[in-house]
Amino acid sequence: MTTVQLKPNERIDQLSAQGVQIIQSSEVFAFSLDAVLLADFVRPNQRQKIKIVDLCAGNGAIGLFLHHKLGGHFYEIELQERLADMAPRSVALNNLTARYEVINDDVANVYRYVAKDRADVVVCNPPYFKNAPASQKNPNRYLAIARHELTIDLAMVCDRMSGLLKMNGRGYLVHRPDRLPEILATMTAHRLAPKRIKFVYPKPGMEANMVLIEAIKDGKPNGTRIMPPLIVAGEDGKYGPEVQAMLNGSNI
Repeated sequence: MTTVQLKPNERIDQLSAQGVQIIQSSEVFAFSLDAVLLADFVRPNQRQKIKIVDLCAGNGAIGLFLHHKLGGHFYEIELQERLADMAPRSVALNNLTARYEVINDDVANVYRYVAKDRADVVVCNPPYFKNAPASQKNPNRYLAIARHELTIDLAMVCDRMSGLLKMNGRGYLVHRPDRLPEILATMTAHRLAPKRIKFVYPKPGMEANMVLIEAIKDGKPNGTRIMPPLIVAGEDGKYGPEVQAMLNGSNI
């Protein structure tokens, strides 16, 4: 691993399954299990000329978790300057600078950096909550932007995902199940045909709290598959074997 300079209140975390190291800070949004689950959900593609775009990339965690699974070149799009500053240092820490480009800009401007209809894979872990006037938001601006649709909404995510993808390219999204009807309708309106859906449950007997979706641009409107569910932890609160493999094994 390359040595990089950490700034105040930064630390290095590691995903043991990948041997990937990520620079994080308690002052800004840090990657969590949803990033690991989304990376695991992506289909492998080892072709060396493919283009992968990570929208709302944060500190670059999802893209870095995919470096073994996907060949080609990664474009990490992140609006928040502090996170976009951490991402290239994490890339350098893992000796992957030649394959990654970190872009500090609004997702709305992504075509300035990646032409339309050129991406093979687009991934996104977007803000989950609508920007309702009465909704309570974190006083930490970094966390508020990451969790609420303050700077980007679902329609923009799907519009740019579709615009970037080649015909039959694949888009991947992690989100909240309570917004699933809206998500599926918005994807369909933007030429994204949902093909695989996987619900994630925190414990046995509990309602799903995450949903993973794979869509194909201009795919046929039928053939959606509901994948076997993922239960994150047992009644004892310990991670189940599937999640343990993602975190500590070689499942991704």
